[in-house]
Amino acid sequence: MRIRLDIAYDGTHFRGWAKQPSLRTVQGTLEAALARIVGSEVQFVVAGRTDAGVHALGQVAHVDLDEAQWSRIESRQGRAPQDPAASIARRMRGVLSAYPDATVTRSSIAPEGFDARFSAVWRRYRYRLADSTAGYDPLRRHDTTAHRGVLDAEAMDAAARTLIGLHDFAAYCKPREEATTIRTLLDYRWSRDADGVLVAEVKADAFCHSMVRALVGACVAVGEGRLDVDDLVVLRDALTRTSEFKVLAARGLTLTEVGYPADELLSIRAEQTRARRDSTTA
Repeated sequence: MRIRLDIAYDGTHFRGWAKQPSLRTVQGTLEAALARIVGSEVQFVVAGRTDAGVHALGQVAHVDLDEAQWSRIESRQGRAPQDPAASIARRMRGVLSAYPDATVTRSSIAPEGFDARFSAVWRRYRYRLADSTAGYDPLRRHDTTAHRGVLDAEAMDAAARTLIGLHDFAAYCKPREEATTIRTLLDYRWSRDADGVLVAEVKADAFCHSMVRALVGACVAVGEGRLDVDDLVVLRDALTRTSEFKVLAARGLTLTEVGYPADELLSIRAEQTRARRDSTTA
């Protein structure tokens, strides 16, 4: 039985999503919680593996439960029977304690053909940046990066929009052997919220390693006046990493949403994504 899990976490005290020996990770924490419920080990497949310190409000994963594991879920419904799949989220929250920094917000039987990673058509991230205009809010210290001085929000927004489209983003990615850096950046914009905090909304079909934080750092350089609006395209097209801007801290970054096609298109999308991955890593 394939189960879809909708997940949220504060990444501050995790060493990223992916399970690692002797390190506290989101995957390791959530898999351990579900294993206690179903009586044996499980393995999650996630839409996007986030780095250490990155948060999520709309992460998505799936897990395949074997017959014995699913039977344990079905057999423990209590006096008020409810949807067994939906009960997984509630029971995991009980295992994770009253105020966990990672939780499952919803669980459901996955539609036929659903793959949390390969069926996804886009991912959306938000980056919060507080310059001197906004000041410092101690209650948001875990999800907001502080910046000294005042940034030009309009210039940052104009620069961000020049990068939208299908391109090779090697200049904005930490390289990984045999991995493509070609991505479709669907949306990238900056604005100030009601408190004056600079907020970036970044959406793409997928992101390579450190791509969002590099894109943010490049726009900050524009906001400071160290780079011109059109410089970001020049740097992108050079296809090499540069010291013209810094990759910003993980604390300001949150995965807010993952998009999927209609149910009848899920398996087709998964096959297309796998085919593209195989062709770029062959």
